[in-house]
Amino acid sequence: MRYLKLLLFFVFVAIQTLLFAQNQSSEKKNNPQATLQKLSTIYYLIDNFYVDTANLESLTEEAIVAILKELDPHSAYISKKDVEKANEPLVGSFEGIGVTFQIFQDTILVISPVSGGPSDKVGIMAGDKIVTIDGEESVGKKVTNEYVAEHLRGKKGTKVVLGIKRGKSDEIIEFEVVRDKIPLNSIDAAFMLDKNIGYIKLDRFAQTSMNEFEESLAKLKAQKMKSLVLDLRGNTGGYLNIAVELSNQFLKNDMTIVYTEGDKSPKQIFKTDKNGKFTDGKLVILIDEGSASASEIVSGAIQDWDRGVIIGRRSFGKGLVQRPFNLPDGSVVRLTTARYYTPTGRCIQRSYDKGSEDYFNEMTKRMNHGEFYHSDSIQFPDSLKYSTLLSGRTVYGGGGIMPDIFMPADTTFSTKLYTNLIRKSVFNAYTVDYVMENRENISKEYGDFDNFNAKFEVTDSMIDDFKKLAEEKGVEWDEEQYLRSEPMIKLQIKALIARNEWDMEKYYQVVLKEDKVIIKATNVLNDSNEYRSILKR
Repeated sequence: MRYLKLLLFFVFVAIQTLLFAQNQSSEKKNNPQATLQKLSTIYYLIDNFYVDTANLESLTEEAIVAILKELDPHSAYISKKDVEKANEPLVGSFEGIGVTFQIFQDTILVISPVSGGPSDKVGIMAGDKIVTIDGEESVGKKVTNEYVAEHLRGKKGTKVVLGIKRGKSDEIIEFEVVRDKIPLNSIDAAFMLDKNIGYIKLDRFAQTSMNEFEESLAKLKAQKMKSLVLDLRGNTGGYLNIAVELSNQFLKNDMTIVYTEGDKSPKQIFKTDKNGKFTDGKLVILIDEGSASASEIVSGAIQDWDRGVIIGRRSFGKGLVQRPFNLPDGSVVRLTTARYYTPTGRCIQRSYDKGSEDYFNEMTKRMNHGEFYHSDSIQFPDSLKYSTLLSGRTVYGGGGIMPDIFMPADTTFSTKLYTNLIRKSVFNAYTVDYVMENRENISKEYGDFDNFNAKFEVTDSMIDDFKKLAEEKGVEWDEEQYLRSEPMIKLQIKALIARNEWDMEKYYQVVLKEDKVIIKATNVLNDSNEYRSILKR
């Protein structure tokens, strides 16, 4: 410990000396030399004169976190023991509840549930705050990355009860989550929507994504695919190079995909090469408020070059570039060094001038403002207007990607009953039990998935059993609300039975048949005149 203290002190002194040698002007507004001298003096004074023995290692980590919090919402410090865990969603696997999170103001903030993971299955959403774990308060200074790992990770099959605060409500909603192994694959599904249109659902931009994408594309081409729907809804991003490689699949040679630039980072332009494997077929990309970073790079490039039609809702608006810097003890600082810009020069990053708390409450504000439901609730000043590069269509900057076709959030079947059925894990509990008891009958009666998808129906007796289970789990059954939500309840039961009997791809093949965004996308792709008119070709 004594060695560590001295090491920290001499590191600061060395940096100070280096800056002095570079003849930094003391009259500059930002004077690193004076600042580091002040900081190193504080460490020296604490180490040599403070009344008690201070933990300089802990103080250093807290200081770094506090400094980064003042910069922007996405610069972050990762301790040595957490570096490997921080990279797992993109390069590995782990067993736990399946969320990406950030500790914000001593609270565990859900950035995104992992698609198909345990938290996603029970209805935990981006922006949720985990305030209790197994009945124990999980806020305050004790909440560290180590605390989160210790309490939320665990062996597959073990349970944890999370108390969630959502939006501005003070109500604590409890979710029972069964830990599981978080899936490695970044592509959840790849199949034909009809005889001409292929569909690929990309969950995140991971190291394996391009291999997965090329395999999926080859599979769909073998099925005579002519047009493609790329679903990036809820995709929070990942590696820049993967976003560039994916964009390259759709664009001709020597076209700008994205460029980055910062005060101390010279402009760097990323362009296509000749290796695109789907540069001519019709293309639709789906986005929503959960689509961020790498998702916005791809959709922005496709929109700016009039290459395809963007459908959905305005994307998240995360366009800050983080570069990892290794610190002497093995920890890492992910420091924002530049911003992403689309080919037309649109800055993807939305404003964070009002602070991080306001920034992370953006989705709640959008919902309350009506943006999820009405396109005319989104107003852009003329200063944010840009023109696409081939046909001169008007697109907008100011953070996030505004789609060419707006699709409101579907609340047709939304009721308190439906929400509670998800929250209490009734769907998952019922369908898991159903498949365990009926697996042999399903196989015998339907044979394969296609036959199941065409013929299987959720019966009244199944709903009676489902209702009984719901009531056992504390869900108050409201018949009027059930009748409103009935189509979606039955669809979810069928889809989850398909997932449990086969795989996640089969789940999507069931639910997407009633997805209004997918229906709109297929209509646009099947109507060449509408497709061309949107792109002004």
